[in-house]
Amino acid sequence: MDLTDHPATSPLVRVEHEGQLLALIVRHTFREPGITFFTDDQLSQQMGFMRHPAGKVIEPHVHNHISRSVSFTQEALFIRSGKIRVDFYSESQAYLCCYELAAGDVVLLVSGGHGFEVIEEVEMIEVKQGPYAGDKDKTRFSGVSATSRHLPVTDGLANEASDAVTAIS
Repeated sequence: MDLTDHPATSPLVRVEHEGQLLALIVRHTFREPGITFFTDDQLSQQMGFMRHPAGKVIEPHVHNHISRSVSFTQEALFIRSGKIRVDFYSESQAYLCCYELAAGDVVLLVSGGHGFEVIEEVEMIEVKQGPYAGDKDKTRFSGVSATSRHLPVTDGLANEASDAVTAIS
């Protein structure tokens, strides 16, 4: 696994597998001034961070009607309180790695598979594209658990599949 600058604790973590973006994790410690977009223009779910001083005016606006096509659901989770571990899987459902998320963290789930295990009682908000497609929207499969795979529930990567994932901060 190619790790640079301790990505598990970095304010911005890109989780990638074989050159494909699986997720973006924005830690509650991210504080860049101005507007920072984390996603490229081609993703169907866009995510950015804004930090402005008091008195900044954001001009009123409306969004124009533009037809878009969404092939895969992408979702963002905003952790309000507690702690949760997110497990990442390849498209073929092979376990790759995990990260712990805490209050104030945000994760944008872009591709591949994912599962969760609650470490401390958690409150989170989920945002994803609609309309909701019910059971057609996802394929469920058996994943891992911290106890079955002896995964760390600390802030970092599990090293079970260390050559399968690249995490870049």
